[in-house]
Amino acid sequence: MMSSKNHLLELKNLKIDFGAESTPAVTGIGFTLNRGQTIGIVGESGSGKSLTSLALMGLLPKGAHVRSGIANLYDDQGSIDLLNIPESEIRKIRGNRVAMIFQEPMTSLNPVMTCGEQVSEALRQHQKIGKSEAAQRTIELFKDVELPRPTEMFYNYPHQLSGGQKQRVMIAMAMSCEPDLLIADEPTTALDVTVQKRILELLHRLKTRNNMGLIFISHDLGLISNVADQILVMYRGELLESGKTADVLSKPTHNYTRALLSCKPKLNTNPRRLPTVSGYLQKSEISVVHEAKIKETKTSVLIEAKELEVWYSSKRDWKGTPTAYVKAVNNVSFDVRRGETLGLVGESGCGKSTLGRAILRLATLHSGKVIYNGTDISTFNESQMRPLRKRMQLIFQDPYASLNPRFTVEQALKEPLMVHGLVKNRKETNQKIDAIMDRVGLSSDGKGKYPHEFSGGQRQRICIARALMVEPEFIVCDESVSALDVSVQAQVLNLLNDLKDDYGLTYIFISHDLGVVKYMSDRMIVMRKGIIEEYGNTEEIYKQPSSAYTAMLIDAIPELKDY
Repeated sequence: MMSSKNHLLELKNLKIDFGAESTPAVTGIGFTLNRGQTIGIVGESGSGKSLTSLALMGLLPKGAHVRSGIANLYDDQGSIDLLNIPESEIRKIRGNRVAMIFQEPMTSLNPVMTCGEQVSEALRQHQKIGKSEAAQRTIELFKDVELPRPTEMFYNYPHQLSGGQKQRVMIAMAMSCEPDLLIADEPTTALDVTVQKRILELLHRLKTRNNMGLIFISHDLGLISNVADQILVMYRGELLESGKTADVLSKPTHNYTRALLSCKPKLNTNPRRLPTVSGYLQKSEISVVHEAKIKETKTSVLIEAKELEVWYSSKRDWKGTPTAYVKAVNNVSFDVRRGETLGLVGESGCGKSTLGRAILRLATLHSGKVIYNGTDISTFNESQMRPLRKRMQLIFQDPYASLNPRFTVEQALKEPLMVHGLVKNRKETNQKIDAIMDRVGLSSDGKGKYPHEFSGGQRQRICIARALMVEPEFIVCDESVSALDVSVQAQVLNLLNDLKDDYGLTYIFISHDLGVVKYMSDRMIVMRKGIIEEYGNTEEIYKQPSSAYTAMLIDAIPELKDY
């Protein structure tokens, strides 16, 4: 038995599977966590890192079973085994002594309850206090996590908050009972670098103040290197490597760890192709890792934006007439050269996605012009735009939400062909679908499957294939890799670059990840509050930003520490 008063959690030989005859999802995981310490668990989707945390919370999905293991949680009175206690007991501990911050706050928060009600409910359940006292404590918690206008936020619903604000509500809820152990499962994956940095600083401050243990789960070793004292590297349910952060990152013993370190785009290098985990393990992509990316000078302009403005009403009178506006895009001008990738970066709410949609004429222009291939399309109606739709396409951030769950892959890919009348018969349709699926690295044998039967990276490939079906020349990629593991992200980025070369495509690449934008783009635009903060050659902006705001964004990127 552990004797030190600083010992918090001891996990031994955890095994999880989804049925007696299935392949184990987690095999023999174990670690020791002290108070005031952070353990980082890193690995790709399917590695078992989230299942491990859910087992500790007693929240395993249906069909998953703990086959063996001990998880002793210690306090002054002794210990309790989280894996082998009745549901009634784990309910008393969950949210009280052990709390969890989930990856996606929008799906974790109840959309029909105010944010304040949800945190107050957790307080009242575990601390048996009155409604008024719970409300007051909730407002204090909102202050602690630095939510703006905490009293107002108490009465707001989740949809009224930004991604970073919703995540802070989740942190407030998790911290409401001052837990001994906090599990943070990919808590910053879809957040801007500046919001991410503030969330990490907040977690560190709360951990230090409360002397709690923190388990931080991520697929990003660069991020883990900035927060964790120890690292566990997981792959397909197995623990491949563990130890002090500096030791694991400076001298990784396993090729898989080296592969994860290599997959993420870095600010100080521009490889021709990003290494992927499979390629690294097969030693087939190493030779090109340090080759400089060739960027040709592009002179022919495909798209011009002239003084674009997109306004949204923020207030209306009793008749419904707008009385105040938010200028989401405010007097923005730039051009996109044929065959280039123009990066578009900025924090959430800066207007970058709105600008991308305005270029595609999917957002209503208040004023300004969009000139496409020499033609002003600003005043085109939908019937005039229809012939252009097959030349201008959009790839969304969430591939699952942008695919019809009731359509097979074949139906999803066939639809744009039928809408634009690009095929004459079934045979030609099948040939086009098979060819595109093969080009994006998907087997045509799977075209009868539905979206939920594919991984996140495969679904994104389906979305890319759908955009290519109509043979476009211009594609807006709107946060199209932000939710993917670093290895899958590398595969998709390589694919987008290959397709750009093969088909002569032109991209606007929108992302909050400046490292990814630097890797992908020839030129870039930095947006802030609807205006262009900086615009020019990507390498030059990164080496010598002229704007203090751009410098702040670059400084917030969690680069891998040097050890």
